[in-house]
Amino acid sequence: MMTSNERLGDFNINKEELPKHIAIIMDGNGRWAKKRNLPRTLGHRSGINALRDIIKTASNIDVNHLSLYAFSTENWKRPQQEVTALMKLLIEYLKKEVKELHKNNVRINTIGDITKFPPEAQEEIHQAKELTKNNMGLTVNIALNYGSRDEITRGVKDICRKVANKELCIEDINESFIAEYLDTYNIPDPDLLIRTGGEYRLSNFLMWQLAYTELWFADTYWPDFNGEDLLKAISDFQNRQRRFGAI
Repeated sequence: MMTSNERLGDFNINKEELPKHIAIIMDGNGRWAKKRNLPRTLGHRSGINALRDIIKTASNIDVNHLSLYAFSTENWKRPQQEVTALMKLLIEYLKKEVKELHKNNVRINTIGDITKFPPEAQEEIHQAKELTKNNMGLTVNIALNYGSRDEITRGVKDICRKVANKELCIEDINESFIAEYLDTYNIPDPDLLIRTGGEYRLSNFLMWQLAYTELWFADTYWPDFNGEDLLKAISDFQNRQRRFGAI
């Protein structure tokens, strides 16, 4: 079996310069299924295999954070049958995978407002986070009922309440302070964003946090995306010069 260092070498990747945080918009499940004359729900189910491989690859090469856009605030607009299927798939995934993730030192975290999810889904999420909370390897941040505008709006409301209650002075508010009121307050901003499925937009994902993130787009539908594709994206990332507004 090929070691992680050998795989990195095949893609000319410097392990000392890996992105610490990779965010992924997992797009194309429905179109993958349509192309095969299958129900959209089977596309989402097939996406689980890609998810498993990406998490394994990221963990093996010692990426610190992997953020996955799993269910957006806009996804509630989809047909009820599909939403129900996605909730069942989330429950099934956590029940089947969390013990193996825990065994491999992976920590599960979530961003977004899961209070609108079915109680069973909320319970599985809570159990997964509780079981893996002390793990020190890869942290997988699953975005569930997440939307960047919703996240920022909730943060602004919290800040306004503190100002109204005289717990906070307006002059104290700066970029760092605002970041503390976002769902990602304890997570570094992504170094690399990957979007599959051939689309070129952010879709309300981590818009504050992606200010200086490198973007990488793939035409590949998510169910066909794999660990080698992830390594290609990382290799391309390492060949870019990040200036952060400087020269």
